Amino acid sequence: MTENAVAVVILAAGQGSRMQSDLPKVLHRLGQVPLVGHALSAARSLEPELVIVVTGHGADRVAQAVAALDPEAATVLQSEQLGTGHAVRQALPQLEGFEGKVVVLYGDTPFIGQDTLAALASHSADLVVLGFEADDPGRYGRLVVSDRGLERIVEYKDADAATRQIVLCNSGVMALEANLLRLLIARLSNENAAGEYYLTDLVALARAEGRRADVVLCDEAETLGINTRAELAAAEAAFQARARIRAMEDGVTLTDPDSVWFALDTVIGRDATVGPNVVFGPGVTVESEAEILPFCHLEGCHVSSGARVGPFARLRPGAELGGDVHVGNFVEIKNAVLDEGVKVGHLTYLGDAHVGEHTNIGAGTITCNYDGVMKHRTTIGPRAFIGSDTMLVAPVRIGADAMTGSGSTITEDVPDGALAIGRARQVTKPGLATRLMAALRLKKEAR
Repeated sequence: MTENAVAVVILAAGQGSRMQSDLPKVLHRLGQVPLVGHALSAARSLEPELVIVVTGHGADRVAQAVAALDPEAATVLQSEQLGTGHAVRQALPQLEGFEGKVVVLYGDTPFIGQDTLAALASHSADLVVLGFEADDPGRYGRLVVSDRGLERIVEYKDADAATRQIVLCNSGVMALEANLLRLLIARLSNENAAGEYYLTDLVALARAEGRRADVVLCDEAETLGINTRAELAAAEAAFQARARIRAMEDGVTLTDPDSVWFALDTVIGRDATVGPNVVFGPGVTVESEAEILPFCHLEGCHVSSGARVGPFARLRPGAELGGDVHVGNFVEIKNAVLDEGVKVGHLTYLGDAHVGEHTNIGAGTITCNYDGVMKHRTTIGPRAFIGSDTMLVAPVRIGADAMTGSGSTITEDVPDGALAIGRARQVTKPGLATRLMAALRLKKEAR
């Protein structure tokens, strides 16, 4: 175990009934990923030895999402929702043998910053609570502090008039040594109106043991919890505003910032340019000096330096664009690698393909990659020229410097340097168009 070791417990068992949803609350999306993904990302900023997610409502779905987001995180089940203290108790078997600091986070509180978490994890007090000064304290629990540190947490319903005047409020997030957690959590009582075990009671128990409790302060905005659809929408707006500012501060040009939508893990290099109405799904990296034109949707893809995408283009998972690639309007790329200098101007679908450098793909080209059961791959060599309206029926290989004639359906491999034409011979019938239209008009008049 490393010195100053940290473990993180994320509480994600609640139903979230105020969301009016069959979906567990922590699986509602913010910044294109489930809420619990934000907590997992924050936890990983501490480089923890253990991350434990406590599930409850919709446990199987939450565990599946956690495994996809962070395969190294463990999940444990809180079969009955008997309070936050009871939830943390379910994580104790996973913490067996761990002797570092345990940080408790919430799966529906997405905005706690890395600096705040670092301050919590490194604080010298035996128990540390994250607090904030609220503009409107409302029904938040109050933190009562003195020169001896945090004296107690008083729930609003239990507070007298003087205590309700306190603006220092409890976020619910705390950190304490693992051995102290094990000692105190066994002493929690559910002798209260709700019959639940409250994590906040650990403060009084720690003080009774002669331990020091203290408070780390953060901005109120970091503690925003999501309980309703309206709060989720407000959180999305806040997340996007921060992401846009961060991108511009990092040297990205957003020509219309308010219309660009980011995911939690979007990475864009300096001097890249993003036009209006661009949506970044999860897993997107755009390198420096690339340009994303208006009305594009990108997900699970990589765009190299100098590439130009759009307008009205869609990059789906597995799209890899090399340097100086041009993907134009109404082009869709999926699970395909486009090497340096490839040009795909318009009205094209490239799926399950590899396109060699400096190849030109004509308008209306389609890689016919699906036979109804399995996907098949198309390989196009460097410097090839694919004529407009070419159907490439995979599996098929087009060689280096090869060409296909416009309107061709290609079902066989094309050797290097060859021209392939796969279309029916044109037949012209002089005067037939005039006679046919006249007959059709007569038929219409007779009706």
